Parts: sequence; structure tokens; C-alpha cells
Amino acid sequence: MLVETAKFHDRSQFQLHVVFFLPWKDQLVEPLQQAGVKVLNIPATNNFQIIRKYKEVEQYINLHQIDLVHSHLPWAGFLGRWIHHRTGIPVVYTEHNKQERYHFLTRLFNRFSFNFQSQAIAVSEDVKLSILKNIEVDIPVTTISNGVNTSIYFNNRVVGNALRKSLDINEDAVVLGTLAVFRKQKCLLKWLDVFAALYDCNSNLRGIMVGDGPLMNEILTYRKKLGLDQVVFLPGLQTNSADWYNAMDIFMISSEFEGLPLALLEAMASEKPVVSTKVGGIGEVLQHTESGYLVDFGDWSGLTQSAQALIDNVSLRASMGKYGRERIIASNSLAQMVTSLEHMYNKYGVQKIN
Repeated sequence: MLVETAKFHDRSQFQLHVVFFLPWKDQLVEPLQQAGVKVLNIPATNNFQIIRKYKEVEQYINLHQIDLVHSHLPWAGFLGRWIHHRTGIPVVYTEHNKQERYHFLTRLFNRFSFNFQSQAIAVSEDVKLSILKNIEVDIPVTTISNGVNTSIYFNNRVVGNALRKSLDINEDAVVLGTLAVFRKQKCLLKWLDVFAALYDCNSNLRGIMVGDGPLMNEILTYRKKLGLDQVVFLPGLQTNSADWYNAMDIFMISSEFEGLPLALLEAMASEKPVVSTKVGGIGEVLQHTESGYLVDFGDWSGLTQSAQALIDNVSLRASMGKYGRERIIASNSLAQMVTSLEHMYNKYGVQKIN
């Protein structure tokens, strides 16, 4: 999202800098630089070391005359608040998750430090309500939903068919897909269980799980246990995510909790009908029976039945996909998101942003 938002910001008003801490998470350095963003790695090996890097961050802020800091994710947020407390520089923080889902130590730090910043942004109303429920807030909290670049994410069957051909997926196959960080909250083993149940009744079904993460080996082992090695493809981390959505017919989310997943918006912008657990802000964007289906978390048979309804009905997939894209263009475009962010930045008299 940082890469894509950089392309939309008004460069006559804003100069963009990105500081990141974990040196092995450098996949976006080159795309950010190509988008005209100045990028700096201040190496840290864990969350607590991030906090200890405050002097180096302050030096960078002073050197480049940064006017405002925008932090993402809790520990970078804690650092930003400490810098705000020390220097008075405006700091805004985007909360991507519900407080209840954080480690108790993260929740504790959030509770006691949250007001040491200028403003907070929630990616969904559900996330905002969680903040207000768990923290005594005396700063503004505004909902700015995630957005996607609808000129990149759109239905392109030519690209999708070429990618399917490279995987030896037949043209008449129905492809069920997902894109996620492979971690516990995504419940990807359950995703595979649902796929296995569907495959028992649909021999032309294929699966694509795009991503990587700490559970990759466990997912690979479980896929083999279910006998799905030849029909569920795991291509790993991919930078050309738009191509992979186009290789899918249906997008499925099995998460236990979410803020507002970017993959949901990207899939809908790509005209893919979505079947998903009803968690976090997903229900604020995905309209049940119009752009897909929502089921309660843990209702795996319901998730299976919803996916089967889409497997059986090509015209329903097309109409839901079209409606979903229209919904994203109307309410969750990246241009709208950047306009809202710039309006917030300008409230602080900002000429350059971090």
C-alpha cells in the first residue's frame, strides 16, 4: 500500500520518506525508490530494539526537516509517540487491527501511550470501535478505509489465462484462491479443509494460495496429508499480485480476525466474488449475497456451501464480481484514501510527510 499511495500523493505538496527497521523486510525498497520515495533502513532485530532507535530517527527527521511522521504497526507506533513526546513533531498512527487481538504487552503499551500522538486512523469502523472500547482516548480517531489502485486491479482474463496455463491448469477448471501472510489468524489449514471438501465433489477445482510466512512449512505438510499437492498451488511471495487475482475465479478468506484486509479489496477490484468469514471490517465492504457471501467464523460447512454455490453458477460469479468492483470504485479507491490522508496531513500545516 505504501508503494501505491506514493504514486497518488501530490508531489507539489508532499515529499515522501519511509524508514523501516527489520533489514530482511526489504522487498519494497526498490519499488518505493522507483516511486520517488526516499528509503532508509535503521537496523533493528526485534521490537524492543525498534524503540531504542529513537535517536537515529530523530536525527533523520532533523536532517531532512520532516514535518510529520505517519507510523504503521504497533511498535513503530510506540516509537512515533515517544518522538512526539520528546520533540512535539506531529505524529499520526494507523491502526490496522483490533486491540483484543494483540499480545497483552502490546495492548498494555497501546493503552498507556495512545494519547501521546496527534491523531489516530482506523482502517475500519470495527477497528475504531475497538480502540474506543479499550482505550481512554482524548485525541481524534478517524476511520480512513484502506484503498486499492483500481487501474492496476481489474479483470484481465488474458493475463489470468496465461498464468493458469503456466501452472498447467485447464481452461475449464474453477480456481479457488487466496492471498495472505501465512500466519495463524488466517486459518489456512481450515482453508485447505474447505478446499478438500469441495474437491471431493468437484474434480475440476484447483486452488492457488499466494503468500509466505511462518506457517509455510506446516501448510505444505498439511496439503500433502490431504493429498492436494497436484491441485493446490503455493507459488510463495509474489510482487505481481494483480496477475494472480486474475488467475482465480473465486476468492476465499478463512480468517479468525482482521482489520480490513487489503487482499479483500484487491480481489473485489479484480471482479472476483468473495466468500469470507464475517470478521473485522470485512462486512463493511463485502455485501452478503451481492458481491459474495459472509459466514460466521467457525462455520466451515457454511463457507463450503457458499463456495459451492459460486462453483456451480458462472453467471452468479460474474454478476457478484462486477458488483464488487463497482463497490470498490465507489468507496475504496486509492485516490479517495490518499485524498483523505492529505486532508489530515494539511490540518497540521504539513509540507513534507514521512
